[in-house]
Amino acid sequence: MNKVLETGPLKFSRRLKLYAALVLLVIVSAAVIFAVFAGKRSGVVQYKTDQARRGDLVVIVTATGTLQPTNKVDVGSELSGTIKSVEVDYNSKVKAGQILARLDTTKLEATIAQSRASLESAKAKVQQAQATVVETKAKLSQYQKVWDLSGGKVPSQTEMDAARAAYERAKADAANYSAMVSQSQAALKANLTDLSKTVIKSPINGIVLTRSIEPGQTVAASFTAPVLFTLAEDLTKMDLHVNVDEADIGKVQEGQKAVFSVAAYPNRMFEAGITQARYGSSTTSGVVTYETVLKVSNPDLSLRPGMTATADITVKKLENVILISSAALRFTPPVQQEKKTSTGLVGALLPRPPKSGSQQRDSLAAGKQQRRIWTLKNGKLTPVSITIGASNGGVTEVTSGDIQPGTEVVTDVITGTKK
Repeated sequence: MNKVLETGPLKFSRRLKLYAALVLLVIVSAAVIFAVFAGKRSGVVQYKTDQARRGDLVVIVTATGTLQPTNKVDVGSELSGTIKSVEVDYNSKVKAGQILARLDTTKLEATIAQSRASLESAKAKVQQAQATVVETKAKLSQYQKVWDLSGGKVPSQTEMDAARAAYERAKADAANYSAMVSQSQAALKANLTDLSKTVIKSPINGIVLTRSIEPGQTVAASFTAPVLFTLAEDLTKMDLHVNVDEADIGKVQEGQKAVFSVAAYPNRMFEAGITQARYGSSTTSGVVTYETVLKVSNPDLSLRPGMTATADITVKKLENVILISSAALRFTPPVQQEKKTSTGLVGALLPRPPKSGSQQRDSLAAGKQQRRIWTLKNGKLTPVSITIGASNGGVTEVTSGDIQPGTEVVTDVITGTKK
């Protein structure tokens, strides 16, 4: 027999086909083993439940802010000058009218002396002008008598006109000097007022929070009054200004109670009450908040201005209502997988289309408060329609529906396997 010699390319092609057949055989074997193994195991779905109960529900809104004095006053100086003395220090308790600091008055006192001299000079000129008025009036009267006796022949008309003009000028000078007296008096009064302002006094009863001046420093009050002291009125009563998120501001009202804590006293809670929920908003990094003011009692002065506080505002308090875990409202039943009808190799290898199932809640036709939850009856899920009320995030009030205390409601799913 004649042997046919295999050329190089033909031999390589046969080897390639052999390797491909071996790889396909391995894949098919693995798929069969997987299908058989999967067929021996069945999925078991277990559910986590929580009992409905009757109890009290407290709904709170949390907000952060800072403590501020009820009334804070910045005390400055209307005058420029050099600080002669400072009478108070930080944390000094002051009363209304108490001296805080004094300005040097040397230059102002010289100005006052000059104003007094100007006033006296003006008064002297008034007296001189009044004497001139009397003199010119007497001369005019004398001319008038001679005029009448002479039948208008003596003195001449020119002399009569000159006498009348002199009299009128004397009266005008007297009025002018009288005005100068008033002007000098006003200037003196203004200088005396400035002298009184060199003594800086407290406008309120309170405590000194800040002091930004020292003796010898110069105060320049050309356009605005520089702030020398910051006073807080009665720190036993303070305000807490918090920023409430726009999602919660609709629940916050005046008169509601709150508790808050500060970092200085982590184990202590302070009480407060809302006095004002302002309509003006502020936006920070895209977050809209509304400023709310709470009144705080601080009899032991533990709290200080500027402290950061976290407040829990009680916006609703319900007693003896049916409560369920809020997780039950978020539970969605899993897709129920159908049993395999074919265990063939093609069925194991080819992907199968997804099975239809109820994965979403029904539309809320009855309003935003209508919800569907699930309970377990004989190990099977049973839907229950309820109407919910207030919630604090952890538990939710049930206002109507077939839910009684002790009812097991499904909150989560636990998937396990068994051999």
